[in-house]
Amino acid sequence: MQINVTEYLDRTAQLFPQKIAVDDIHKSLTFSQVRQQARALAGLVIEQGLRNSPIAVYMQKGCDMVVSFAAVNYSGNFYVPIDMKSPESRIKSVFDSLRSKVVITNQANYDKLKSFFNGKIILIEDAEQHATPEDLIQSQLKRVIDTDPVYSIFTSGSTGNPKGVVVSHRGVIDYMDWAISTFSVNEKAIIANQAPFYFDNSTLDLYLMFGAGATLVIVPEEYYAFPAKLIDLLNEKKINFVFWVPFVLINVANYNLLEQKKPEYLEKILFAGEVMPNKHLNYWRKNLPNCLYANLYGPTEITVDCTYYIVDREFSDEEPLPIGKPCRNSGILILTDDNRAAKVNEMGELCVRGSSLAMGYYNDPERTSKTFVQNPLNIHYPELIYRTGDTAYWNDRGEVMYVGRKDFQIKHNGYRIELGEIENAVLGTKLVDTVCAVYDNPHKEIVMFYQAAEELNVGEFRKRMMEFVPKYMVPTKYRQLEKFPLSANGKIDRLKLAEQING
Repeated sequence: MQINVTEYLDRTAQLFPQKIAVDDIHKSLTFSQVRQQARALAGLVIEQGLRNSPIAVYMQKGCDMVVSFAAVNYSGNFYVPIDMKSPESRIKSVFDSLRSKVVITNQANYDKLKSFFNGKIILIEDAEQHATPEDLIQSQLKRVIDTDPVYSIFTSGSTGNPKGVVVSHRGVIDYMDWAISTFSVNEKAIIANQAPFYFDNSTLDLYLMFGAGATLVIVPEEYYAFPAKLIDLLNEKKINFVFWVPFVLINVANYNLLEQKKPEYLEKILFAGEVMPNKHLNYWRKNLPNCLYANLYGPTEITVDCTYYIVDREFSDEEPLPIGKPCRNSGILILTDDNRAAKVNEMGELCVRGSSLAMGYYNDPERTSKTFVQNPLNIHYPELIYRTGDTAYWNDRGEVMYVGRKDFQIKHNGYRIELGEIENAVLGTKLVDTVCAVYDNPHKEIVMFYQAAEELNVGEFRKRMMEFVPKYMVPTKYRQLEKFPLSANGKIDRLKLAEQING
């Protein structure tokens, strides 16, 4: 029985030592090299005397980051990918939440990190001449059990503070065993990675590489802004497997690129992170009819995904796409407001149970207890479920249909965002008096309603906003109001504002 994700790399490096494991366009590493470098770096982490502790990884996405993740797990700790494009204030809030003692980086980022982090900084370059005794690593790994954490990913928080979702080895192992079996992935797979490593979708890419012996091609972010260039790269690298957020597929469809050139080797197209419109999916299915298409669903608080739908029938452009059935060893509940199981075609909150559940939020028991709760359908023994906040229903085919957010959390360009964090950042600019952020679903835009003494200078505002949040969280529509509509309890009536945008 596998209990540690490092067993994937040990096994794969033995089977395919000289096969390319990861290629970031600038350089590539074989499985043997990834394992050797990771275990050398692990020794430097072990010297810090930590176990089951968060080790942040602060560097650009590439081969070195993959090595660092494996090194942290070999050391008996768990890794935390850092979004380097986030403002320093946001990164500091992540470090504060972690109470970080150790960060791994590279020489190129050392000075910048040193300017705002006072703990121990481990340079990946220092591991090049470091030899870690085998028994030292083995002694660390012997103490790891499958309910220990493997990684933590920070998501947007409604209070303005990001929250770190902690995922266990067992969650990743169960998920990967399911994925490898369901999608028949082996060492012949060549995967084009799109998801940032601080986004949980990347977990599938990474561990298909580690677990199945697939080759992972890390596609630079700029390629996704130029779909024609992206397709050329897919063909150059002979990519046959992708797991992307829908906006990438939508972008290709909007440019009508598949009429001109096709990804010649593509066989399997998976997507998740937001709703995939059938209009754009139908374009792909028409032009690449022999590919497998699958819609996956899962919040960060689940180990990546808890439902999936392999597209097996025709849909009109206007129809919604199912999110399907539970992944193996995941339990799906749809609960009504009075905590009973919803009937067929009756909407309720989608909830999840099983080993796929995250362990909670790091150093945040209060927020953990609000969403990881006792299963109300089971009064006989302790059983946690996660309340996703998503509204869904079972259709007549026994498939789960996603409806939307129950609260004001949104999914935008594949990122899960709390509107409250945006509002806190807006107020932090000191350019407006009152603010309410609403999501324009038809146009996929964040809309900001605000009160201020004068009309907003958009250029200055956007510049100030990016001191607090990443670019994808900055509103793109602005509406100035003399006064906000209020609900009966005196709060801003978000629903009325949403109606103005979404009709």
